[in-house]
Amino acid sequence: MSDTDLIRSARFRQEREGDWRKLSDLVDKAEGQGLHRMNFQEARDLADLYRQATTSLSIAREISLDRGLLEFLEALTSRAYLSVYAPQQRLGGIIRKFLTVGGPQAMRASWRVVALGFLCMTAGAIAGYFFYFDNPEWFYVFMPTELSGGRGPDASTAFLRAQIYGEDASTGLGAFATYLFSHNTRIAIFVFGLGAFLCAPTILLTFYNGLILGVFYALHIDRGLGWDMFGWLSIHGVTELSAICIASAGGLQLGLAVLFPGQQTRSAALRAAGHTAVKLALIAAMMLVVAALLEGFGRQLVQDRSARIAIGWGIGGLWLLWFVLGGRKRS
Repeated sequence: MSDTDLIRSARFRQEREGDWRKLSDLVDKAEGQGLHRMNFQEARDLADLYRQATTSLSIAREISLDRGLLEFLEALTSRAYLSVYAPQQRLGGIIRKFLTVGGPQAMRASWRVVALGFLCMTAGAIAGYFFYFDNPEWFYVFMPTELSGGRGPDASTAFLRAQIYGEDASTGLGAFATYLFSHNTRIAIFVFGLGAFLCAPTILLTFYNGLILGVFYALHIDRGLGWDMFGWLSIHGVTELSAICIASAGGLQLGLAVLFPGQQTRSAALRAAGHTAVKLALIAAMMLVVAALLEGFGRQLVQDRSARIAIGWGIGGLWLLWFVLGGRKRS
């Protein structure tokens, strides 16, 4: 660069550097505190100085000023653009919008795949139930050893009843429930993450989880403890198992986009489906957290069978009301 160019660059910068510095300070404030915390004068100055900076950048490119000045102006105008035009939304606002609008709308838009997820789980549970009564040895085929914890066709009825109403959370069904929650959380992650592989892994895993539920419940029905086990499962299982089905629906949404992309390319269809699928995964994660609280506190504190059923299905009804009524526009 010639001496003339250097002088011209220095003069150009000297004439405008005060405005650039003021713009940089305003951008720092907008990035740190949010545009909504700036007063009217500051917001107006930010917009005006941003437009002046873009004009300066255009001039600097035309007259080929030094590269360092160009890079400085490009970085400054990029930050200012995001401060002026990017959506200004805090984390709390994003969460509130998801809870009041995005989540329930995603559920209603995906009701078919959500129903398919519940169908896979239900079909597995029914199959497991009939497998058990055909031959109780099927219990050992479907139920993982870590989950059985001494419960099985060889266990006595008194032992099974003691586990349902036992007070020690570190043994019996307390330990079983803790392991079951961990197992179901892993299943929820897998059924969602593997859905993009043409749906098959998601369907099989959801069906298998139903098989486990079916043989386990059939065991207790066989011993005359069906309602007792129903109450024990209801208090946290209504939310927990529903979360798996919803995570399964998210995975199916991805898999169906790959299988049937329509007029789009498969990658474009997968990206489009991902917006709704991720919302379903977030709903499932939120429900698993609630299920963990119910399992950790409600199951130990509430020993009455009817109360367990009322709490579990009452909370399930609240989830359903949120899905059906949330995010609807008022006339």
